[in-house]
Formats: sequence, C-alpha cells, structure tokens
Amino acid sequence: MLKLSAATADGREQIVGLLYPADFVGRPFAEEAEHSVTALTDVELCVFPRKPFEAALENHVRMERLLLRRTLAALDEARARMLMLGRKTAEEKVASFLLDMAHHLGGPRQPGETSFDLPLTRAQIADVLGLTIETVSRQMTKLKRDGLIGLPSGRVVTIRDRRALQERAEAA
Repeated sequence: MLKLSAATADGREQIVGLLYPADFVGRPFAEEAEHSVTALTDVELCVFPRKPFEAALENHVRMERLLLRRTLAALDEARARMLMLGRKTAEEKVASFLLDMAHHLGGPRQPGETSFDLPLTRAQIADVLGLTIETVSRQMTKLKRDGLIGLPSGRVVTIRDRRALQERAEAA
C-alpha cells in the first residue's frame, strides 16, 4: 500500500490519497509529479519509462481506455472522500475508513468476519480523515466496545458486524 501526500509551504504533510495493490501510480503526459509517494507496506512496483508508455497509450486505444476508466474511478473515490471529509461525523469517517480498508485488504469477501493488517498508524488515519489521533482512538474503541470490530493485536482489525458498521458509516 502507498500513500500520496502533499506538503504545505511550511513543511506540513497532508495525505491526499491511498493506493492499493494493482493501482496505477504516476501521471502520464506530465513532466513532474505533484505528490510524494511513500510505501506503507512492502511494495513491488512495475516501472514503465514515461515516453514509451505514453507512446503505447497513443497507439493502443484499449490500453488508453483502461487507464481512462481507472482515472475516472480514482476521481469518483476522491469525490466520495471529499463528501466524507466535509459532511460525515467522526464515527462515520472511521467506520467508512475501516470498511474501505476491509474492501481493499481483507481478501475475498465472505460471510462472517474479515481481518486485515492496518498499514497506517492512528496518526496517519487521523491525517487521512481530518481528525485528531485522540478522536480516531476514541472512535475505534467505541466500535470495538459496541462489537462491530475487534482489535486482537497490534494493527490487526477484524470486522465482526459488517452490516452494523455500514450503518454507522452512512451519513445521517
């Protein structure tokens, strides 16, 4: 898993996106990247030199369309994140975040519990969600106390009641 971050003029960092296995990193047809990319877990990247990759896109319409679809999906995710940041409560944000992590990291979706290793620290989660680390910790504890999630050890999270967690994630 990777994080995309931007720096403010005074040096503060803001996580502006997360990338998961099979996601595309980079921006064809741009001279410079606008964001820093940092690995949160062990990562294997397949690197394509920019100019030959751009030429391949121009010569292969199906490949260009696939990249366009992925770009539009990323835009949809960014818009959903804007809604979450602007309108959801702290509990809704944390519940939405955990469901998103389970979707991307929890393996094949099956009935019952889903467990995954959370690749971000609570401070990074707070940064992504526009919350404080204390608020993230309180919300995680509340979701655990209510039986929706388990926190068995370290960064392991278990979704115990997906339906109830989804209800908590929905904006009121």
